[in-house]
Order: sequence, then C-alpha cells, then structure tokens
Amino acid sequence: MPNELASRLEPIVAEAVTAAGFDLDALDVQQAGRRKLVKVVVDGDEGVGLDEVADISRAVSAALDEHEHLIAGAYTLEVTSPGVDRPLTRQRHWRRAKYRQVRITPTEGAEFVGRVGEAGPSSVRVLVDGTIRDVRYDGVAKAVLEIEFKQPPAGELKLLEADASGKIDDGAGAKEESR
Repeated sequence: MPNELASRLEPIVAEAVTAAGFDLDALDVQQAGRRKLVKVVVDGDEGVGLDEVADISRAVSAALDEHEHLIAGAYTLEVTSPGVDRPLTRQRHWRRAKYRQVRITPTEGAEFVGRVGEAGPSSVRVLVDGTIRDVRYDGVAKAVLEIEFKQPPAGELKLLEADASGKIDDGAGAKEESR
C-alpha cells in the first residue's frame, strides 16, 4: 500500500525538510521491483539549488533510516524540486511566482494569461491585458507558469509594484495590507 505508506511517512519527511529550511511539496511512494521508490519534491522561497537538494536528501535519508520499520525493506530516495509544469495550487506557489507569467484556466469562463502580483490568503492579483484583477484561488481549475525567454516588460512590473503598495482585496470585501 504505497499511498498508505506515503501518508505514514509524510510527517517524518516533512519534519526533515522543514528543518532544512524548505517546504515539502509532494511525497510519493511506489513499488519499483523489490525496492520502494520514495520521491520527495521540495521547494523554497528562493528555489532549491543542487547543493541544497543534496543536503535535504541526506536529512530525509537519515530520518527514513530512523523509521526503517515503516518502509520494511530496501528503498531508493529521490529528492527533487518542482518542475516548471507544476500547477500552482497553494498560496505559497503563487507568492513564489510573483512577476511571472501564468496561464490560468478558471472554473468558469475562458482561459487567460496574466502576470502574477501579490498573493493574499484567498486570492491573487494578476495583471491581464493592462488591467489588474483579483483571482480567487477557489475559482481556478488550473494554473501553470508560462516559460519566458526574456525579462518581463518594465511597464508591467511597475503596474504590479504600484498595486502592491496599496491594499489587496481578499475577494470577500475585506482589505488587507500588501506583504
């Protein structure tokens, strides 16, 4: 039962990842022949470098070794950072995508592309065709980063920075200070 095993291992792995200063984005355990494959996806506000992945891998490996009775056999550990195709599903994903272009498929209406601004508790500010919109997280069916090969236009960044100096509407009529 790899999914059940992942559920039991998640707090152990999350503690090791958090102690290293990063967030556990995903944990998956699959049977791979006689071994189990434990795949750990980690992220941080400034991304995750190769040296940091190695450090996290050692910390997670030590934590798993301490709880080897849960795995009950040989395993292969794979620690990685999320790919650019990872969907934005949590507030921290949106916060880390600030000033990046995102393709958004709303639960209702047509798909659109916008540049991410401030991420509040229940919505994110997005610049779409020169207009800043509040996009509620619960109104997004799917959102993924768009690959850009050049710097964002200065005018778009100025609009988002000016918006950030004001207030964010959380979509429920309440205003909160921008962070």
